[in-house]
Amino acid sequence: MSRDEPGALDAFCRKYELGLTFLSDPDHSTHEAYGAWGDRPGRGEGVIRSTVLIGPDGKVERAWYGVSADGHADEVLKAL
Repeated sequence: MSRDEPGALDAFCRKYELGLTFLSDPDHSTHEAYGAWGDRPGRGEGVIRSTVLIGPDGKVERAWYGVSADGHADEVLKAL
């Protein structure tokens, strides 16, 4: 999920050959609902880099907030 517009997200996925679809949330309402929008110390209000693992039943199974890209994918894969 990103605050970017759909066209920009599509271009990003094509550029990096990601093979997935990002959801667009320009008004950050979904970010807020998931706790991924708020005060970032030293940076002001904005997107809090987060990962939310949603189970087959549509319920949140686990959430990580304030994540760093380095090593985070491995942590999520272990949780799967």
